[in-house]
Amino acid sequence: MSPKREKHPVEEVHVDVEGRTLKISSLSKVLYPQTGTTKAEVLDYYARIAPVMLPHLRDRAVTRIRWPHGVQDMSFFEKNAPSGTPSWVRTVTVPTSGRRSGRYGETQNDTITFPVVDDLATLTWLANLAAIELHVHQWRVGRNGRPRNADRVVVDLDPGEPAGLHECCQVALMARDKLAELDLVAKPVLSGSKGLHLYADLPQRLSPDESSALAKEMAEELQAEHPKLVTSVMTKAKRGGKVFIDWSQNAGSKTTVAPYSLRGKERPFVAAPVTWDEVVAGAEDPFGLEQLRLDEVLARAEEHGDLFA
Repeated sequence: MSPKREKHPVEEVHVDVEGRTLKISSLSKVLYPQTGTTKAEVLDYYARIAPVMLPHLRDRAVTRIRWPHGVQDMSFFEKNAPSGTPSWVRTVTVPTSGRRSGRYGETQNDTITFPVVDDLATLTWLANLAAIELHVHQWRVGRNGRPRNADRVVVDLDPGEPAGLHECCQVALMARDKLAELDLVAKPVLSGSKGLHLYADLPQRLSPDESSALAKEMAEELQAEHPKLVTSVMTKAKRGGKVFIDWSQNAGSKTTVAPYSLRGKERPFVAAPVTWDEVVAGAEDPFGLEQLRLDEVLARAEEHGDLFA
């Protein structure tokens, strides 16, 4: 049973965002009850983080997870641009791997029309829809609107209890060295949940199958070298006390939460880029690195700029 929903006045304001007029509603609605974080604060976060976030969203199809009544309530994934999408929002229609069942069991077409977040107005529009989490593929769309091959590889380090972020940091350092052997420079990003993501830009584009194979080979090597700490096996029952290296998010149809995106957790944590010095601290001390909240990420961006650049 869903928790009882509080009624909020549907206050509406019209704002100008880079020449686009948007109707913003329910600014006082609390989206994170544990911290009292309101929709207005979520909108403010995305507006202020946009200068460092937008370059990493540009030209990428965006899947959203929406929490219309706050993170304590039901959420839903949304891939297709919703009805009522403004005409000025850029969209791309991409093929899927086949026909699929819809939310209510109906058969849907074998293409998806995604929004692309290239500007602050689109980011604000999505935030107003309570699209708290923004997930993207590791490929971009070209000028012709078609998906290109992957321009980066991602490795998701997911701890199985009692392992946590401390163990993820230890594995991240190993993975960084493995990627360096391939002349790839890894960039660490806190997941905003339990673990850590590593990204590496590719010197030349690879097909999703090739980038997945690259990540899988690295994961299997680390598992062979550190079997008590690392697993590359999908089976959740085999992850206890280990860090699962999820290489599968490089598949063409898979997405990973975008750097700087909020997460729909109990507190407003962010998929936050960090430095390798911070990862080293997290590897040495179980309390040396923790997930970061939106206010902390804004302060870091103001001080350091884009740590993911």
